[in-house]
Amino acid sequence: MNISSTPAALGPEAVGVNLRLPGASAPEGTRAAPPPDAPRLDSPAKPRVDFDPDRMVKNLREAIDHLNKQIASSGRKLGFAMDDVLNYPVVTVRNASTGEVVRQIPSEAVIRVAHTLDELKGLLYDATS
Repeated sequence: MNISSTPAALGPEAVGVNLRLPGASAPEGTRAAPPPDAPRLDSPAKPRVDFDPDRMVKNLREAIDHLNKQIASSGRKLGFAMDDVLNYPVVTVRNASTGEVVRQIPSEAVIRVAHTLDELKGLLYDATS
């Protein structure tokens, strides 16, 4: 008897055995039909995002003003400001007795580099050409 001709050698499908687990996907190249009572699934609608940069800057400035009022009432020497060129918040920590800046975030060097890059933008990109 030749073993390659036996049903076991032909695979489980040859003898009518279904080895697929319930809920498992169908073999590649075939499509399983959904059950007739299955609910229809629609893809969710894309979320709508309204972004207004001017409104964001205005809200940030209002928050900075509020923080400065809160800090002033606590007697601490912590200041929040908005860099007008970069539209980016700046935090300064001062020595209470001397008024000297102990720490600034971002540092003064980083702000100068950012201002220089902002000035160079017009040289690097000319919208008229």
